Amino acid sequence: MPQPTPARQTQPIFSTKLRRWILSSPPMEWAATSLQQLCINALRTGPIPQHVGLVMDGNRRFARMRQIETAEGHNMGFEALARILEVCYKSGVKVVTVYAFSIENFKRSKYEVDALMDIFKTKLLQVSQHGNLLDKYGACIRVLGHRSLCPPDVLEVMNNVEEMTKHNTKAILNVCLSYTGRDEITTAVQDVVNLTPVLPEHAHPAPPSSPPPASSDDESTSTSTLVMDRSHLQPAWYTPGEPITDVESITQDTLDQHMFTAGNPPLDLLIRTSGVERLSDFMLWQCHRDTQIEFVDCLWPEFDMWKFLPILLDWGLRKRRKDKEAAERERENARRAAATVTEEKKEE
Repeated sequence: MPQPTPARQTQPIFSTKLRRWILSSPPMEWAATSLQQLCINALRTGPIPQHVGLVMDGNRRFARMRQIETAEGHNMGFEALARILEVCYKSGVKVVTVYAFSIENFKRSKYEVDALMDIFKTKLLQVSQHGNLLDKYGACIRVLGHRSLCPPDVLEVMNNVEEMTKHNTKAILNVCLSYTGRDEITTAVQDVVNLTPVLPEHAHPAPPSSPPPASSDDESTSTSTLVMDRSHLQPAWYTPGEPITDVESITQDTLDQHMFTAGNPPLDLLIRTSGVERLSDFMLWQCHRDTQIEFVDCLWPEFDMWKFLPILLDWGLRKRRKDKEAAERERENARRAAATVTEEKKEE
């Protein structure tokens, strides 16, 4: 017996189209823009996160729910990103890091992977040709990840976009492509080891420019340096650190300086959509005790300014409360120190 499901399935789609048509009318656009600017101006009076991470999850589920192609769902996800970026830069956020494509995503079907790479290339080309949003707010693009896994045509576009936006110095958009947090940490450790002198029995020295024929009795007792060719992974803006002469001098700060996000502010706010509550190997090193993590129960293409602004407001309120508590602790410590000094003087 047939079930009356088609009408129910088309109703949400019709409602969404009607809602978009109403919201796209000039009076509604003017009202929404004015209200948005008013809210942003209010936010700017308080503390604003300097580094925001975004896990853009839910594009495929959104496409299935709307009965559209998966590639179209990803495309709408990029449109949502553009809207959120504008809110970020207007609010005063300096760095936005987005999780665009995980190394694990290469396990998906070839059709979807190729479609995603085409979308990346198209959107990056649009940015390089127009760049209105990035130039308006002085933002440069940096693509972070395992570059050797990207197709050559995508890699070429990535390099071109980074070159064309490198003059923008007010803000940064980090696009994590072919990325996982574990791979980033591994890369940082390898880079540090690459700068650390080691004994020849613990490493393979770099071959000379014109290597002689291999010899089984060729031995060396001199100190050498472990050299790994990672040039294919490093973007044009990457600058290697100074050689490390003492293994004992390697600290947490040393690894910080070799992360893909080296030089960026600490991660203040991490947002993941779709209701899934896990990090999925994103920015594992950058997350610290003061990072506020928000799991939002909506799909990424549905994530808009009205879902984002309350999160920024909540972060600002928490930040003010933490700063107030820290200031009170400092005053209490200063009062106790003064009381101790007074007591010592009395005893003398």
